[in-house]
Amino acid sequence: MKIREINAMRGPNYWSVRRHKLIVMVLDLEEMEERPSNTIDGFYERLTTMFPTMYEHRCSVGEPGGFFQRVEEGTWMGHIIEHIALEIQTLAGMDVGFGRTRGYGEEGVYSVVFAYMEESVGRYAAKAAVRICEALIEGEDYDMTDDIQKMRELREDDRLGPSTGSIVEEAEARGIPWIRLNKYSLCQLGYGANQKRIQATVTSETSSIGVELACDKEDTKYLLEQAEVEVPRGDIIRRERSLEEACDYVGFPLVIKPIDGNHGRGITVNIQSYEEALEAFRQAKESSRSGAIIVEKFIVGEDYRLLVINNKLVAAAKRTPAHVIGDGKSTVQELIDEVNKDPRRGYGHENVLTQITVNDLTKAIIKDAGYTLDSVIAKGERLILKDTANLSTGGTAEDVTDIVHPANVSMAERISKIIDLDICGIDIMTTDISQPLSETGGAVLEVNAGPGFRMHLAPTSGLPRNVAAPVIDKLFPQKGDTGRIPIVAITGTNGKTTTSRLMAHIAKMKGYRVGYTTSDGVYIQNRLLMKGDCTGPASAEFVLKDPTVNFAVLECARGGLLRAGLGFKKCDVGIVTNVAADHLGLKGIHTIEQLAKVKGVIPETVLPSGYAILNADDDLVYDMRRSVECNIALFSMDENNPRIKALQRLNGITAVYENGYVTICRGVWKMRIMRAENIPLTYGGKASFMIQNVLAAVLAAHVQGISIEDIKAALETFIPSASQTPGRLNLFEFKDFTILLDYAHNPAGMLALKKFTDELEATVKVGIIAGVGDRRDEDTNQVGSIAAEMFDEIIIRQDKRLRGRTEEELIKLLNDGIQMKDPNKKTTIIPSEREAITHAVRNAEKGSLIILCSDVIPDALELVKKFKEQDLKGEPFMA
Repeated sequence: MKIREINAMRGPNYWSVRRHKLIVMVLDLEEMEERPSNTIDGFYERLTTMFPTMYEHRCSVGEPGGFFQRVEEGTWMGHIIEHIALEIQTLAGMDVGFGRTRGYGEEGVYSVVFAYMEESVGRYAAKAAVRICEALIEGEDYDMTDDIQKMRELREDDRLGPSTGSIVEEAEARGIPWIRLNKYSLCQLGYGANQKRIQATVTSETSSIGVELACDKEDTKYLLEQAEVEVPRGDIIRRERSLEEACDYVGFPLVIKPIDGNHGRGITVNIQSYEEALEAFRQAKESSRSGAIIVEKFIVGEDYRLLVINNKLVAAAKRTPAHVIGDGKSTVQELIDEVNKDPRRGYGHENVLTQITVNDLTKAIIKDAGYTLDSVIAKGERLILKDTANLSTGGTAEDVTDIVHPANVSMAERISKIIDLDICGIDIMTTDISQPLSETGGAVLEVNAGPGFRMHLAPTSGLPRNVAAPVIDKLFPQKGDTGRIPIVAITGTNGKTTTSRLMAHIAKMKGYRVGYTTSDGVYIQNRLLMKGDCTGPASAEFVLKDPTVNFAVLECARGGLLRAGLGFKKCDVGIVTNVAADHLGLKGIHTIEQLAKVKGVIPETVLPSGYAILNADDDLVYDMRRSVECNIALFSMDENNPRIKALQRLNGITAVYENGYVTICRGVWKMRIMRAENIPLTYGGKASFMIQNVLAAVLAAHVQGISIEDIKAALETFIPSASQTPGRLNLFEFKDFTILLDYAHNPAGMLALKKFTDELEATVKVGIIAGVGDRRDEDTNQVGSIAAEMFDEIIIRQDKRLRGRTEEELIKLLNDGIQMKDPNKKTTIIPSEREAITHAVRNAEKGSLIILCSDVIPDALELVKKFKEQDLKGEPFMA
């Protein structure tokens, strides 16, 4: 067995629009193709022994034991690997269940698709599943222990923490999109100019002054004292020689901690002597950045955390450090092991509670209590194992929100305003939280910026609190606000780049700050910020992350969809220009129907209130209406198209080319925008494929609420040129000849270009063509045949986009296509594009038209512009 590639889907994709987190592994079974599971001696027994819990896998049978039934009857190894990958993730604490195995279009090669929670775990599970399956086939022993632990560790390294994760989940539940901005906890909620950011429980609206104060315990304590809030008596020192005086001033028992510490680091409590204080001082020094150390009174009582969000108390918990209770016969280590058997305890943050680990600090605390790990403690005696009550070190939490005394509630809410924090955790020590601190002798110990939510989301006992909800309420106070910006997504075989640019231009003319992606690059407003083919999910996210953008136009190509899915989950408008045979034979897509399914992902992701804009003249595109859950709008070059008429009878929205006009219809009522011949992009109405692009763009603009007047103004100012539409019908008039530069690179594109150039007058038409290495032989042959009909002379060049082929192979395929159509066609082979263009320009006849079909637009444009300057100056053409 051989893994060809492993891809991770992160958004809507070819395999599932709703399940975004999918691993797609292309697996070559080689000789295993001939050996289904029921032909391998002992395979079924070994599989069921190794994975008894797989009995729950229903598979296509639809009932428990269904998968085992398929294995016993005989199924392919790709299918078995899919189920192993799912099961080992479940055994590692990540319960995933979606999987598919499908033929790749090549004999013995399969696409194995399965769900994941964390991408790194999914990729690891793919490789581990293949190793396990190979061991089962060979009858070899395989110990999964290391694999399971590795996946648990990968999950803890990569997953969002409980606090961040809860906020993200609450945002998702409200339809607010999100993007993870780094590998830690920095996340964006919403898109573009409407985004908010969180980092754990610090938000983009959190006061930086408030955070600074909370991190400086000296200033915090001073401000609280000035506000008559109960705080422990204390002192702040920086040198060891000041310690004794501070101890005398405060009085034992003491707490010593760094002034700028966090998460319990460097804190020592219940200090009873100067010697203990000295050791505690030194530990605090090691955890302090500033060197300032707090020495304060140790308050007797229970440890409480009060959580205040947007100046309102939303939760309170009593925290207890990790501990064991003696039974009079078990050692300390045995008691710890017994506590860790609690199914609620897990590795890191995977469960409600964290397992108690024994480290040097634990051993020191046990030693200070007069015990060792081998000691047996008395029945009922409680032995504290950690110096803080954090859940991450094995502590427990009990929800006490409903019993907090109103005076303490008022105090906590007041503190949040004093320190100026929108989200803060207030640590209190008191004997009874249901009584005012003034009566119990309790005190406020700390105010924390970025407090953890885990103890409130899933307390050990008591009522869980959805503390993420008030965070989202604070960030998005308007009811129904999802933080989105308008997104127009565009796909199709041909025309999507021009449609994207035109749509972006219309939105810009309306006053939007537009970010858009194309096969040429990513633009924010009119500035090109990324060059190259930027039609994948990473480019879409680039636009949606930009805080200046309030309107996104995203060109979405087949490659990115198959490699990683979309870079967004929902859009407002989804346009499909057309579907034609292109890129077939790649990434498991071998038929035009499969290609249509890939393109169909775009309209399937449109919001219910949005519009799928479909080409009514294309059968495959029109059929996409069956799988969408949104409104449908159609465009057509024929106003009498029965599909257009049917939608109009339902009072639907359409765009048609009628009587020379580009027209939008609501029901049967027409709103003529302007004559096509007056739209510069259509070259006087001659470029019919450009009229199609215009229809799609104006329809999208209309359903987005842009007025007819604004659309018309945008059409009049969108000039086909190297700056506005690079590589799309760029016409350069020289003194004696003309050059037309276009991106046509597939049969459908060439036919559309032919229809346009047939309308152009020229003494001779010279075509410069090239093949693309990852296309089928017949597609490249057809490009040559169409060229033979289009041009009087042909120059074949081939120095770019070889993609696994040789220059000679592609040149031969093009030449074969030319010979099939016209064996006598004048053909010149010049492999270098630069030399081919130079040859055509230097040998151009007066009145000739050179049609340059280029697939690397920037290089060709640069050279043609250079020749244009030389022509204006009367200089010889020099490349």
